[in-house]
Amino acid sequence: MGAGPARSGVGFESRPVASPDSGGGADTLSMSTMRRDATPPIARHAPDIDLRGRHVYMVGIGGCGMSGLARLLRARGASVSGSDMAASATTAALIGEGIPVGFEQTAGAIPEACDLIVASAAIRPDHPQWLGAEGRGIRVMLYAEALGACMAGQTGVAIAGTHGKSTTTAMLGAALVDAGLDPSVIVGATCGQLADGCLGRKRDPGIAWSEGAGGSSRSHDRGSARTGFRLGAAAIPAGARADQPGLLLAEACEFNRSFHSLRPTVACITSVEADHLDVYGSIEDLIVAFREFAALLPSEREGGHLLIAHTEAHRREITAGLGCAVETIGFAPEADWVVRWDPRTRDVEVLRHGASVARWRSPIIGQHNAMNAATALALGTILGADPARLAASLAAFGGVDRRMQLLGEVRDPAWPDGPSVRDAALQALDSRGSGDAPMPATCVRVIDDYGHHPTEIDATLRALRLADRPERRLGASGLPGRLICVFQPHQHSRTRHLLEEFARSFEQADIVIVPHIYFVRDSQAEKTLVSAGDLVDRLRQRGVNAMHLYPFEAIVEHLQNLCRPGDTLCVMGAGPVNEVAHGYIEAMRRRHGAGRRGAASPEAVGVGT
Repeated sequence: MGAGPARSGVGFESRPVASPDSGGGADTLSMSTMRRDATPPIARHAPDIDLRGRHVYMVGIGGCGMSGLARLLRARGASVSGSDMAASATTAALIGEGIPVGFEQTAGAIPEACDLIVASAAIRPDHPQWLGAEGRGIRVMLYAEALGACMAGQTGVAIAGTHGKSTTTAMLGAALVDAGLDPSVIVGATCGQLADGCLGRKRDPGIAWSEGAGGSSRSHDRGSARTGFRLGAAAIPAGARADQPGLLLAEACEFNRSFHSLRPTVACITSVEADHLDVYGSIEDLIVAFREFAALLPSEREGGHLLIAHTEAHRREITAGLGCAVETIGFAPEADWVVRWDPRTRDVEVLRHGASVARWRSPIIGQHNAMNAATALALGTILGADPARLAASLAAFGGVDRRMQLLGEVRDPAWPDGPSVRDAALQALDSRGSGDAPMPATCVRVIDDYGHHPTEIDATLRALRLADRPERRLGASGLPGRLICVFQPHQHSRTRHLLEEFARSFEQADIVIVPHIYFVRDSQAEKTLVSAGDLVDRLRQRGVNAMHLYPFEAIVEHLQNLCRPGDTLCVMGAGPVNEVAHGYIEAMRRRHGAGRRGAASPEAVGVGT
């Protein structure tokens, strides 16, 4: 990250923790006394803690957020170790940095020297290591509580909303690096430009994202250090807020009301839609939770500032009576920050109260990404950065992993190539003009995407359809390409609550393949109430060519026979379904030798949520 102001190494101010019978207030809690069937209380602040020289053990350390928090706590003077269910690239990186990670998640695996347990949101109070901590009298905090404690004494920036949190946080973090504000960042996804920003170094050739017939090709530099964490300065070094406490950017997740534990100074709410209904029960209760999150911001006099979507965020209910500054952002001309986007050129312009603030050409596709980038620019400007510098950074932003990420272009040597393909495309020319003329195709594009909510699915598939237009990409057979989606639903409760919405979200796909629902966080009883077959039935009723197929190996085998030149294959879901995308690429490589182009350079074609 280069030379700069001193890195943040301050500890937390110590504050007593309530014992079960101490009668402590809302800001003095001990997670070790929480009932095992309880939902964490609403609207509490995480207590301040001093971890300098203390031993912290993190359960579920391999997650993006937890691994970033582990690095942040170590930078603040703690001795950090942890456990996870299985080894991964993330745990290997932590071990390589000197943070011990074990894979035996038993009570006996907790180190003898342990002052605090930090558990990920996926860890339940009946987990063996949580129980082991209670038995030894070791305090337990959830991830969000520890993150909230880290925000104490910092200029906290929290990115909330149903969609766009990871992308907007990564965009803002990289742009603030380029603007010289040197933020600390924890984001729930990895990004190659987070550590050093998007500007100031040569782009790698990577894999070009071709926009289809008559379109341009563009290479996006996704950087080399793929990370979801960045350690910044203890004080803001530049801009309108120079010398104020250093910036700490983080996603604010609404699951289980986790975001109520944060301590932001500036926040945004990108959208509010029905989700996590297993926790909230209704959209009305979800709106209340977002209002309570917004109420955590300090007053406008103390620097508190909320940026909220002008539409689709229930802004009137959420912002009524807030003491912080409130501004809205959206495509509507009535918004405080107005976003203009040209889908043909991908030009984005942001205006504030009618005056143009910045304009740039987005390297990533999709209307939703134009809004993500505009939100990042508005937040960066609110934080005192130069809008022109922010726009230059956003114009070079290459994307976030597993958000419409182009993994590769698969070409089977058995498919015809060269003049035969071009001749077939030329023979298929119609009278619609060169702009709609078919394009020769010799490969299948393979996309990995994290979308797991109906709105995200629809936005991603629409963006791919508009940018790639597979129906214009013709192989030697003269058959047009198709948009094929392999979608794994995430959580049975989400699938059940939003089943009809899911069924409506695949209109842009030509073929949909649905494996088993990814079972996580739900009860066994919930698992019996809905199946992947229910979603397939709803899709077929709407005229979608859909099938239920499992296991992943069977899907990979089917794709080898199904896919043809010109197809775009989008593998989508928040679970391990990306194994299908990698498995298909690897199977084709093994089947026909060196049949993959650009295998060493994963590339983003755009960014989702």
